[in-house]
Amino acid sequence: MRHHEKKKICADIAADTLVDIRNVIVDKTLPRDERIAEYVRQIKNPYCFRCGEFIVNTSFAEAGPTLEDCLMGILR
Repeated sequence: MRHHEKKKICADIAADTLVDIRNVIVDKTLPRDERIAEYVRQIKNPYCFRCGEFIVNTSFAEAGPTLEDCLMGILR
């Protein structure tokens, strides 16, 4: 999926159906794979979520860090 296609998908989602990342709580004592799984389970869509009144649309460059690398940065 190309960057502009992800952006369009996020634009088509109603803000009130998105998970607010401020409500996502991950137990930092869990093993890495379990922390990632728990984050994804709670956030539902790691590419499109809310932070308060703001809609966050994430995308990653093909040559940039992986989603796993970025999630690890959040979950540390």
